[in-house]
Amino acid sequence: MTATTKIAVVILADTKTEEGLGRAYNALMTAKEFHDAGESVRVYLDGAGTRWPAELAKPDHIAHALYEEVKPLVAGACGGCAAVFGATEGVQSEQVKLLDEFGPGVSYRDMLTQGYQVLTF
Repeated sequence: MTATTKIAVVILADTKTEEGLGRAYNALMTAKEFHDAGESVRVYLDGAGTRWPAELAKPDHIAHALYEEVKPLVAGACGGCAAVFGATEGVQSEQVKLLDEFGPGVSYRDMLTQGYQVLTF
């Protein structure tokens, strides 16, 4: 990969299982790894993944420090999904942008046409 590599890390995992925590943590670590290597990285929250900002904002959460470190890379959360999953307030309280790029949600097409490689967790 070159310094012009673009990575879109998409968190779809729910907050309600250990498996979901593992996927979200791995997504954040992946974003950090690529960012630390000088790559262009955006993190998106989609589906049940829109629940994560409220969870990760808790100072005693195991992934809180990592979240705070990569938070500037968060491009936004699916507005429609946040509404469906009852996460709108949590997304907004963390000042994460509610996206409406395609209908009420995230546009994967835009990610790809802008040259981003999409990694889903």
